Amino acid sequence: MGLCCGMIGLPNVGKTTVFNALTGGGALAANYPFATVDPNTGIALVPDPRLVKLTEIFTSKKNTYSTLEVRDIAGLVEGASKGEGLGNQFLGHIREVDALLHVVRCFQGTDVVHVSGGIDPLRDIGVIETELMLSDLETLDRRKQKTEKKVRAGDKKAAFEVEFVGKLIGMLDKGEWLGNREYSPEEWVILNECQLLSAKPVLFVANVSEGANADEAMVQTVREFAAKRGARVVTICGQFEAELSSLPESERADFLKEVGLTESGLVRLTREAYTLLDLITFFTAGETESRAWPIPKGMKAPQAAGKIHSDMERGFIRAEVYPYKDLLVCGSEAKVKERGLFRLEGKDYVIKEADIVYFRFNV
Repeated sequence: MGLCCGMIGLPNVGKTTVFNALTGGGALAANYPFATVDPNTGIALVPDPRLVKLTEIFTSKKNTYSTLEVRDIAGLVEGASKGEGLGNQFLGHIREVDALLHVVRCFQGTDVVHVSGGIDPLRDIGVIETELMLSDLETLDRRKQKTEKKVRAGDKKAAFEVEFVGKLIGMLDKGEWLGNREYSPEEWVILNECQLLSAKPVLFVANVSEGANADEAMVQTVREFAAKRGARVVTICGQFEAELSSLPESERADFLKEVGLTESGLVRLTREAYTLLDLITFFTAGETESRAWPIPKGMKAPQAAGKIHSDMERGFIRAEVYPYKDLLVCGSEAKVKERGLFRLEGKDYVIKEADIVYFRFNV
């Protein structure tokens, strides 16, 4: 899909441990800063019980889950925007992602060194966000100077950009985060062109220790902070998730049941990350394969068909559609058709969440 999330945070907060558990990767997780220099990239499955049900109904030979690209970006430190700790390089990696998974350390433990010497989630969040905002200020200052030259040359469209960029600079000067705000389509064009770090959607990932209720107070501070921002928080134990992911797939459900859980923290994390990117899922289903397809919300049928194969978009004729919930009620595709719930949709149809779709097209 080309959409990806970047895992950010201070060094030694557990980013790489969470990344490895999420993607099944083998990236180096070490007890010292900057164990990660170049970003590790992996693919995480997005578990979906609806796909399991489709496989049962259609007796599919296989099923294929949606996936999410995740990048483990090296830990930032104070002064990163000025180049400290290879900060300029790391900030450049962050500009390339579509959304941020901000891993925050909410666990004690003397065996894992904290770069600031003590555990304080809000201080840690503040360090990271300050560096992102300072970097954005430099970007916007350069943009403003360049655009002011266009205004002096008589470019009337540039006047709007100068005013908007000035507004953004004023917000950042006051320490205001640019994300989770309403912007016009014209303003979003400028934001996207600038690749502003503080305008990217953020999901906070509170990394706790296994079975430690004492960590809850720290998690609560993160929740309260996120609530004011309009952001969400997922709590996971990176170490537990790493142990769970090392088990064979067939043993994981029993292990979760033994510890009183119905699903892993990584399942919640992938779902939230998926939502963060404003994606929905449609399904294709049959005897050969049942598959989940992630697409941006609001995508029309021909473009959705193109996610399967470009020929399907070019030769699109129609989409044969019915909702997943109707299939559950009816029990089979044949009964969906009998009840008149099977629809034929054209090029202007906007794919809905959990649509089951069969595309007709000319080769």
